[in-house]
Amino acid sequence: MSTARILQRPVRKFGVPPPQKIAVFRALQLGDMLCAVPALRALRAAAPHSHITLIGMPWAAAFVQRFGIYLDDLLAFPGFPAFPEQQAQPALMPSFLQEAQRREFDLVIQMHGSGNLSNPLAMLFGAKRVAGFYRMDQYCPDFESFIPWLDGEHEVRRFVRLMAFLGVPPQGESLEFPLSATDEAALCRCGTVVPAPGSYVCVHPGARLPSRRWLPQRFAAVADRLAESGLQVVLTGSGDEHEIVQAVRGAMRAPAIDLCGKTSLGAVAALLAQARLVVCNDTGISHIAAALATPSVVVCCGSDPRRWAPLDHERHTLVGAAADCRPCMHQVCPIGHPCAHHVSVESVHAATVRLLDASQSGLPSAHAAGVCS
Repeated sequence: MSTARILQRPVRKFGVPPPQKIAVFRALQLGDMLCAVPALRALRAAAPHSHITLIGMPWAAAFVQRFGIYLDDLLAFPGFPAFPEQQAQPALMPSFLQEAQRREFDLVIQMHGSGNLSNPLAMLFGAKRVAGFYRMDQYCPDFESFIPWLDGEHEVRRFVRLMAFLGVPPQGESLEFPLSATDEAALCRCGTVVPAPGSYVCVHPGARLPSRRWLPQRFAAVADRLAESGLQVVLTGSGDEHEIVQAVRGAMRAPAIDLCGKTSLGAVAALLAQARLVVCNDTGISHIAAALATPSVVVCCGSDPRRWAPLDHERHTLVGAAADCRPCMHQVCPIGHPCAHHVSVESVHAATVRLLDASQSGLPSAHAAGVCS
């Protein structure tokens, strides 16, 4: 069957009533999970009374709690030797599969990559039906339920397309990150006085992989220029990014508020929600900024911008340099990290100026009230 004919196959009806027990297999990190929210939103709208389980990494219990409107529970995935996202625990796999099969899912939706490894695993979950992706040159478990994986397709639109193929009407492409009073209270307890809403910029220089990080000295230079424009600089990062954040702080001339390791995920999101601007690498923080509609400048080093860049190009600007080796498959660049070195301070600063000017000219803000007022 030709690629064109496969992509033009008629939509299969989702079912009336829809499947009652649905599982979504996506055992990935936060940014990846946020990109799946539009698909989860559509799935819940099409199956409002179904029980929807996320098969994900153990940390995702907090994700399920935050997105309880779309997800009902978590079945923790113990990892798999060929999956890089978490350390595999082979001894737990038999009990995991036993539990998955015990639940007798009506439908498992494989949203964990192209399917080369994840499809065989998903088929072991014991569901009545499995759906997802497959590569055109690889085995397809079921042409009625699987669609081709397209390299370079945006991650948000990829899963919206899968849902549409399954007969689930789209519910928009926007990301979400629900905030609660608990998140706001956590920010107020961080031990530092948070600046007034709209008076500060968040600079987040970390990323899980070194190949995805811009240079700390250049983050510092951009932060100094933002401070010169009258904005307070707030440095953010997880506890294991302390060294990176300290390198930025040490290279800055202007004072900065350092919240690295002092905030929970919810508190960071509450902080970003009130920021005038976010400057970061192409990492989970960029997806949170997009979900909160906080303007951001995202420095793209080793990642694929076609797949991960925010879809709202007015509110979010991606800055990067051409690189034939993108997307990078290395944790640490083996050729001197040219995709980072070729992104100048001037280009990133210019992008911040454009967004700050646009916000002053009436770019709507999703958040106005102070969280600690």
